[in-house]
Amino acid sequence: MSRRVRRKVARKGKGNVVLSSFPEIQDEVLDLERQGIVDWRSLPNDTVIQLLSCLSYRDRASLSSTCRTWRFLGSSPCLWTSLDLRAHRFDANMASSLAPRCVHLQKLRFRGAESADAIIHLRARNLRELSGDYCRKITDATLAVIAARHELLESLQLGPDFCERISSDAIKAIAHCCPGLNKLRLSGIRDVNADAINALAKHCPKLTDIGFIDCLNVDDLALGNVLSVRFLSVAGTSNMKWGVVSHLWHKLPHLIGLDVSRTDIGPSAVTRLLSLSQNLRVLIALNCPILEEDTSFSASKYKNKLLISLLTDVFKGLASLLFNNNTKKGKNVFLDWRTSKNNDKDLNEIIPWLEWMLSHTLLRSAESPQQGLDNFWVEQGGALLLSLMQSSQEDVQERAATGLATFVVIDDENASIDCGRAEAVMRDGGIRLLLGLAKSWREGLQSEAAKAIANLSVNANVAKAVAEEGGIQILAGLARSMNKLVAEEAAGGLWNLSVGEEHKAAIAEAGGIQALVDLIFKWSSSGDGVLERAAGALANLAADDKCSTEVALAGGVHALVMLARNCKFEGVQEQAARALANLAAHGDSNSNNAAVGQEAGALEALVQLTRSLHEGVRQEAAGALWNLSFDDRNREAIAAAGGVQALVALAQSCSNASPGLQERAAGALWGLSVSEANSIAIGREGGVAPLIALARSEAEDVHETAAGALWNLAFNPGNALRIVEEGGVSALVDLCSSSVSKMARFMAALALAYMFDGRMDEFALVGTASESISKSVSLDGARRMALKHIEAFVFMFTDPQAFAAAAASSAPAALAQVTEGSRIQEAGHLRCSGAEIGRFVTMLRNPSSILKACAAFALLQFTIPGGRHATHHASLMQNAGAARVLRGAAAAATAPLEAKIFARIVLRNLEYHQIDHAV
Repeated sequence: MSRRVRRKVARKGKGNVVLSSFPEIQDEVLDLERQGIVDWRSLPNDTVIQLLSCLSYRDRASLSSTCRTWRFLGSSPCLWTSLDLRAHRFDANMASSLAPRCVHLQKLRFRGAESADAIIHLRARNLRELSGDYCRKITDATLAVIAARHELLESLQLGPDFCERISSDAIKAIAHCCPGLNKLRLSGIRDVNADAINALAKHCPKLTDIGFIDCLNVDDLALGNVLSVRFLSVAGTSNMKWGVVSHLWHKLPHLIGLDVSRTDIGPSAVTRLLSLSQNLRVLIALNCPILEEDTSFSASKYKNKLLISLLTDVFKGLASLLFNNNTKKGKNVFLDWRTSKNNDKDLNEIIPWLEWMLSHTLLRSAESPQQGLDNFWVEQGGALLLSLMQSSQEDVQERAATGLATFVVIDDENASIDCGRAEAVMRDGGIRLLLGLAKSWREGLQSEAAKAIANLSVNANVAKAVAEEGGIQILAGLARSMNKLVAEEAAGGLWNLSVGEEHKAAIAEAGGIQALVDLIFKWSSSGDGVLERAAGALANLAADDKCSTEVALAGGVHALVMLARNCKFEGVQEQAARALANLAAHGDSNSNNAAVGQEAGALEALVQLTRSLHEGVRQEAAGALWNLSFDDRNREAIAAAGGVQALVALAQSCSNASPGLQERAAGALWGLSVSEANSIAIGREGGVAPLIALARSEAEDVHETAAGALWNLAFNPGNALRIVEEGGVSALVDLCSSSVSKMARFMAALALAYMFDGRMDEFALVGTASESISKSVSLDGARRMALKHIEAFVFMFTDPQAFAAAAASSAPAALAQVTEGSRIQEAGHLRCSGAEIGRFVTMLRNPSSILKACAAFALLQFTIPGGRHATHHASLMQNAGAARVLRGAAAAATAPLEAKIFARIVLRNLEYHQIDHAV
C-alpha cells in the first residue's frame, strides 16, 4: 500500500482505540463500498483481532506490519497469552524483541536447550504453563533459573525425549520456587531421589499431577508422601519395587489415576492396587510384559475401576467408565463424551489426563516396536490413536498423529510399512481425520499430520484414498509453508505419493512441482531433510514425460544442479542426481538432456559425485551421466570434465557392489564409449578389465551394459587386443551362450565379431610397444572359440522349416516368418554410427561364413521397420552403397544359407525405408 493510506492510532482512556479521521481513506472506502468490494481497512477491530488469532505467529507478525492500526491491534494482550515457538529459532535476541508483548503471556511451548536458555529474556512473570521438548541438553542451572523467574508456574512438562542433564537438584529448586505448581511431568531423569520428592510434597500443596516417565530410578517410597497427588505416572520407569508400591500407594487419599505402562509390574501388584485403593478409578498398564504373560488375569471384578492393558477391550472399558454402559463399543468414546452433558467432576479431570498418558505411551510403544503387539495395533491401537487425534488438547493430537506416522513403519531405511496397520487406519476414517488436522492453522498439527499422511501413503491403497480426499492439494499447499518442519513433511508426502504413476499429473495440477522447486531455493543453505524430500519427489515426477518437462520449466534443472554442486548431505546428493538422471531421460528428452548438460557445473558435479563414499550417491550419479551421454555434446563434455577417469575408477571399485551400481557404472562407460576417442581413452585408462569383471556378474541388467560397453570398445583394434589379453573372450563367450538377456548375448556376439574380423590381427603385428600388453596369448585359439559361439548364437534364431521355405520362395510371407523368428525386440533401440554400419557391411565380404552370417543378422536387427533407429540405419547403408554388397551376399554360391536369407531380408528392409522416405 502507499504511505498515504496508513491510519494513525491514538489511545483515549484505558482499552479504547480511536482511529484518527483521514478524509482520503474514507473516500476510498466509500468508493470501494459503492463497487460492492469489502475493504480490509474497514474491518472492525474485534474482527481483525479474531483474524490475527487464527494465524501462525509468523503470519500474524507479517499481517500486523501492514499498517499502523493493525500493528497496534497485533499487540493486543489477548493474542499473546500463548506462544508456540518450537518451529522457530528462539534465542536471547528474539526473546528480547518479543518481551514487550509477553507481559500477559501464560502458556509457552519451546524446543531445545537454546530456547530454554532464552526463556528468561521474555520477562513473562505471569507464565503459568511451560512445555518443552528436545530437552536432552537442558541443565539443572537453566531449569532452576526458569523456576526462580516464574514463581507463578502451575504446569511444567519436559519430554517425551530424555532430560539427561536434569537431576533431583533441579526438581528441588522447582519445588522451592513454584509453590502453586499443579502439574509436573518430566521424562528420562536418571534419578529422582527422596529429597526432591519430599520437597515437592512440602512446598507444593496444590501438586495433583505428577509424571516421572522413563526415569532410571524414582524413590517409590517418597512418592507415598505426596498426599495431594490425584494423577501419577511412572510409565517406562525402571527399578520400581512393586511389592512395596502396591502396599503403599493405595493409601494416597486422592489418587484417582495411575499409569504404570511399559514397566515390569505383575498381576499381584495390579490386583492389590485395584482392590485396596479407595478412590482409584483408572489404572493404565499398557505394554507390561509380566502382566500380559498371565492370560488368566482379569480386572472385571473391580466395579467402577478401569484397567487399560493389552489384555482388555479398551473401548468397552472406556464406555463403561464414561457412560456407565459397557455395551457401548464405539471407537469415538472420547469425542462422544465431550459432546455429551456430564456433571462428573472427576471425569472432567480424568479424561484430559487419560488422553495425554495414552498418547504418550502409544507413541513410546510405536517408537520401540516389540513382537506380540501386531494384533493390538490393528484391533485397538490404531483406533485409539485416531480417537486421540480428536482430543481438545493440541499436544495430544500431535502425539497421536506422530504415533500413527510411527506405528505403521517397519523399516524406516527402506520405507517399508505394515500394510495391515495402514489399511486399518484407512478403514477407521483416519485419512479424513489426518487431512483435517493438516488444514489446521496450528503448524505443529500441520507438521505431524503431514508426516503421518506421508508414511501411510507408502501403501498404494492409502495413497489412492489420500488423493481422492483432496490430500494432494493440501500437501502442495503445506509445501509452500514458511515453517521448515511443515514444508519438510509435506514434501515427504508428495515424495511418497509421486511413486504412483496415477498421482503425478495431480501433483503437477495442484502446483506441487513449482512448490517443490521453490522449497529447494528457499532452504538451500539449511535443512537436509526438506531438501532430500523435495529432490526425491522431483526425481519421481521427472520420470514422467509431461511432468519432467514441467520440472524443467519450473527451474528444476538449476535447483537440482545447485544441490548436486553445493549440498554435502548424502541423501540430498543421491536424490538430486536421481532427479537429474530422470530429467535427462524423460520429457522432451533432447531439450531436457541438453539443458542439464549445459547448466553450469552440472557435469563436473556429477563426475565428482561418482567418487562419493556413499554407494547410493555413486549409483545415481553414474546413472545421470549414462543418460546424459546420449547427447553428443554432453558425451564430450563429460569426458572433458574427467568423466572417463572417474567412471573407470568407479567400475574398478564396484565388483562387489550392488547390481544397480554395477549396471550404471558399466552403462555410463557404454554411453561414453560411443565416441571412438572416448573409447580409446577408456582402454588406456584401464577400463577393459573392470568391464570384463562386470560381464561376469550374475545380474542380467549388468550383462547388458557391460556387453554394450565391450562391444563399443572392441570396435578399436587396440581395445580388442586388450580384451583378448585380459581374458575377455571367455567372458564374452559365456555371455553369448548363457546370459538370460537376449540383448547381452547379441552384443557379446557383435563384440566377438569385431574382435576377430581381421583388424585386430593387423594391429597386433604393427602395434607399438606402448599400445601392446606384455601377455602371451593364443589369438588362433581365442578366434576358434569365439567363432564357434557366434555361430551357435546365430543358429539359435534359425528355424530350419522357415529358412527352407524362404530359400524355396521369395514370397514376402516366407521372409516375414524368418524376420519374426529372428527379431530381438530391444535391439531396435540401438543406434550405430556410419563407421559401425560400414564395418558390418564390410564383414559381409569376410572369408568367414560365420562372420558373414553374423553381419547379415546384425543388419537385419538394425533395419527392421518399426525400430527406433531403423530409418537412420537404412539411410547410412544406402549412402554407403550397401545394397550391392547385400545382393552379392544373397546370391553368393559359397555363402551359408543363413547369410543369404538374412541379406535378402535386409534388402527388403532397405526398399521399405526408401519407399517410406519417398512418401
